[in-house]
Amino acid sequence: MASSATSSRYLAASSKSHRITFRRYCHSPKQIHALLSIKPSYAEAIFRGEKRFEFRRAIFRKPVAVVVVYTSSPVSRVVGEFDIEAIITDTLEGLWKRTKHSAGIDRERFFSYFAGREVGHAIVIGSVRRYPRSLDLSSNFGMRPPQSFAYLGS
Repeated sequence: MASSATSSRYLAASSKSHRITFRRYCHSPKQIHALLSIKPSYAEAIFRGEKRFEFRRAIFRKPVAVVVVYTSSPVSRVVGEFDIEAIITDTLEGLWKRTKHSAGIDRERFFSYFAGREVGHAIVIGSVRRYPRSLDLSSNFGMRPPQSFAYLGS
């Protein structure tokens, strides 16, 4: 499947009154990275390959290609990164059905996380890379931990 290095591919379908979006980002020479705060148990599950989706209530507005993983307290370190294979946006029931096989969380936690929302987002995790040495966010990136995420180098 060919596409230009700077384009994004969007496939969409309708489900009830909600839009289901599946976006695959092409890797361009100038990739946008985002730093995500992820709880330690979920970050570990990502690097072990047990959690293949990272769930978010709000998603990027820019075409992010790589997620840099900041593991929140008590670790409080940048531990690695992963490529974004795609982003799925769907109703909560639809999102759960599509991701439950590798969600890395149970149904109760999933719906509790999205409480009050009608639509959710799942970042499909591609290749993962754990850093040989974890990094301090302040001294290595010159920033404080983001509440949800922050763009890097854009």
